[in-house]
Amino acid sequence: MVRRLAAVALLVALAIVPAARAQSVSRDVSRAPSGTYQLDTAHSQVLFSVLHMGMTDYYGRFDRISGGLNFDAHQPERSAVSVTIDMSSVDTPSNELANVLRSASTFDADQYPKATFQSTSVARTGPNTGRMTGNLTIRNITRPVTLDVTFNGGGDNPLGNSYAIGFRATGIIRRSDFGLSSQIWSSFVSDDVRLDIEAMFNHEGN
Repeated sequence: MVRRLAAVALLVALAIVPAARAQSVSRDVSRAPSGTYQLDTAHSQVLFSVLHMGMTDYYGRFDRISGGLNFDAHQPERSAVSVTIDMSSVDTPSNELANVLRSASTFDADQYPKATFQSTSVARTGPNTGRMTGNLTIRNITRPVTLDVTFNGGGDNPLGNSYAIGFRATGIIRRSDFGLSSQIWSSFVSDDVRLDIEAMFNHEGN
């Protein structure tokens, strides 16, 4: 009986602590420390989707990404980010399709193992929002891309013993801009590709 009560108490404590931590997250950009941050690869995601046969959105993701952020809390428009994506880590509900995407017919991950994004400018659009423009390189082809960015908040990260900040970014790119429109299945999916990005960064100063 004592053990059962102890187990219940532990479960209640575990449920309460994350809630308290979530409440301590601040959406005030100016409260976050300025400086250099590293991408928390275990808690960041790059998702993409295309319209399949005009009927459904089909999603995929990249499982291995890395990057850094130079963050200015008082003038966020002066911040800069760089991200590298391991193209061989592309993942979809179909293993067969994932292999096709890695192959020479599409991403050609053997010859072009990395895709990169380097920001060039940031325009603030609200207290917690902005528009980031940068250069996206896929298959050694570089094109400008604009992302709508939301500052989700910041707070102490007990897992990394540092201050963490989180962002959501969305945008649209065209497959044809990166030479990805000649595949046999190309006519069945949209040229537009939606990007949905969740990025968590840990402050290096802590």
